[in-house]
Amino acid sequence: MFDLDRWREIFQSINKNKLRSVMSGFTVAFAILLFTLLFGIVSGLKNTFEGAFVDDAANSMIVRVWKTTKPFKGLQSNRRIQLKNPDYEYLEDKYDSKIDLMTARIFKNFSISYDNKQDNYSVTAVHPDHQFLEKTLINEGRYINQLDINESSKVIVIGRLIKSDLFGEKPALGKRVNVGGISYKVIGIFSDDGGDNEERVAYIPVTTAQKLYGNNDYLNQIRIGYNQDLNLDEAIAFGNLIERDMRSKLDIHPDDQSALSVRNMAEGRKGVDVFMIALFFIVVFIGSGTLIAGIIGISNIMIFVIKERTKEFGIRKALGAKPSSIVGMVVQESVLITTIAGYLGLTLGTYILSLIGNNLEKDYFIKDPSVSQGLVIGATIVLIISGLIAALVPARKASQIKPVVALRAD
Repeated sequence: MFDLDRWREIFQSINKNKLRSVMSGFTVAFAILLFTLLFGIVSGLKNTFEGAFVDDAANSMIVRVWKTTKPFKGLQSNRRIQLKNPDYEYLEDKYDSKIDLMTARIFKNFSISYDNKQDNYSVTAVHPDHQFLEKTLINEGRYINQLDINESSKVIVIGRLIKSDLFGEKPALGKRVNVGGISYKVIGIFSDDGGDNEERVAYIPVTTAQKLYGNNDYLNQIRIGYNQDLNLDEAIAFGNLIERDMRSKLDIHPDDQSALSVRNMAEGRKGVDVFMIALFFIVVFIGSGTLIAGIIGISNIMIFVIKERTKEFGIRKALGAKPSSIVGMVVQESVLITTIAGYLGLTLGTYILSLIGNNLEKDYFIKDPSVSQGLVIGATIVLIISGLIAALVPARKASQIKPVVALRAD
């Protein structure tokens, strides 16, 4: 039941002992403030790492080649390694059960024009699966399909910003653009969460690029989307297997890291996971220390408060107050101060994170630092319970003192 008189006494006590109340609240507010800032920064770091993978499929790996730096099997160093269609087909057939998606990539750079507008853009020749490996979002029309590959169609999918540059507000679908002197039909417009650079790219079929630009079967890269049923360790092992297999097939020295590499997203994700777990435990350790310091601070203050109010308790008992009434009043006062201070600490911490968020992202690559409300509320509840216990134990002891003894207390 709500006891108005008791609450009046509590607020009167707080008002008469402002310094004591402020010190009690400051201990709690400061602990929650630090807790909020620590976990907010960790959350920002997590967002930064996750943002690095935002425009690529989480299950992708890329096979890339350069020049050899070591002789092998009688072959000289400084030999140019070239991926070809048979290499693509070899991986596709041999590891079919472990591969969900697959595309080759050929990189070109052309002047693209429409009417009297033109500019230079990156043009990438791909297979249909590239849409999902690159996490391309089709805004209008469609992406390259298998029929385009089979017929070596002169079709092109352009990024949102290319469409804006060349067509403005006019429709682009079905129009023909000049790509390095060859006419292509625009079949789709896409956007990409990777940013502006990713939206100033155009895609054409792999077979079209091979036929028109060199009449060969050369590839720059092979990109694979491994089976998502594989865990991180299995995916890393699969990437290593592909690397060893391709080194053997292309006659590359096993230790020649420059000639061939497999960039496996699983390795990056595992590294981030390990780092974040380690960082989380460090912050939990520091945050726990902060909360423990707050608990100790509350306990010390409450012991002092109870001792200071012993004579007051004696007078209350002499006037007929029950021990439970005295204990309840002290506990309620402690919980009230702790709750208000915890809320202020949480609010101030959240405000500081929002205030410095842009600077942290700009200067330290900490993106959108924030903290889970549930986590901080849980920490506040821990402090409230600690404050309750800190007040309960000495208050019960003081309430049992006989009035005569209590009145003699200094």
